[in-house]
Amino acid sequence: MLNDTGALKLDSQGYLENTPRVSQSNSPAASSAHPLRFRRRQDDGNGRNQHDDRNAAIDINRTVDIAPREIATRRGKRGDGLAAEIVQTIRPERIDIRFRAPVHLLVIVEEGVRAAGESSVEGLPRSTLRDLRRKLTFVPAGHCYHEWHQPSLPSRVIYFYFDPAKVLFDLKPADSDVLHAPRLFFEDTALWQTALKIGRLLDAPDATSRLCLEALGIILAHELVRPDTAPHRTEPRARGGLAGWQKRTVVDFIEENLAENISLAKLAHLIQLSPYHFCRAFKQSFGVPPHRYHTRRRIDRAKALLANPDESVTSIGMTIGFSETSSFTAAFRKASGMTPTEYRRGLG
Repeated sequence: MLNDTGALKLDSQGYLENTPRVSQSNSPAASSAHPLRFRRRQDDGNGRNQHDDRNAAIDINRTVDIAPREIATRRGKRGDGLAAEIVQTIRPERIDIRFRAPVHLLVIVEEGVRAAGESSVEGLPRSTLRDLRRKLTFVPAGHCYHEWHQPSLPSRVIYFYFDPAKVLFDLKPADSDVLHAPRLFFEDTALWQTALKIGRLLDAPDATSRLCLEALGIILAHELVRPDTAPHRTEPRARGGLAGWQKRTVVDFIEENLAENISLAKLAHLIQLSPYHFCRAFKQSFGVPPHRYHTRRRIDRAKALLANPDESVTSIGMTIGFSETSSFTAAFRKASGMTPTEYRRGLG
């Protein structure tokens, strides 16, 4: 369940509110109703199951199972087809963590050193690594994940869950296949940095944080299938830039709207790409990200306007989209190494 800000509502035991509990006994009945599996909808009264596992999108309504539950604090948010939460231990006691669900799980360890413990992902050898800081683990949908720790230092871990049917809807088949390969304790700077941004969002109370979570979540998910990140890839995936008509469409739109704050989603929609693939293809074509290209074109326009001595620096800044002279001056100096006034003097 979600509260009004889009945050996961967890009860005192660490479960989402209104989520059914299952005994942790070793009985066959308990095992067949694993607490981490997703609920399926019942028959709709017309002989049809309302949730077709093969075709319907999966609701993100489960998180990792932690025992004992009171040993850790949990907070998180949920977006469309994805969820993220931070788990922090509050006592130096043994902790067990389990997960298995029809969604992908990415584990990012910000802080975590254990005196003893073991980690396992179905399909990989077990690991007893002690220092887990900056380590990442990827658990494909349907795989079992289990680890236990006897911590020597307090831990802070970000768990990111995403439904491949929603978050990774535009992947090519070859890319989707990569997500069937589990990974235990790997390192990746790009994934790490994006994950930390998501971690900061989990503490943000504003309503826009959920939109940011969804945007960063898409980036994080696609980072998992980068050619240099994906395991067992024998051939690098072709990474071409934008087509000719796409470049013309984007450039013309930016030129016509230099003074506006143009969203990535808008530009991507113009040329029928997802925001992630648009950013990657744009940089391949122009050598810089879209926002940097936009800023560069603003400064180029400002340089042309500065040639007219009748135009004030303030009015030129406003013409190209800067509401304050100070912000225009800072951007101009960063791009050209001098202030607008200094640049104008040089023209004389």
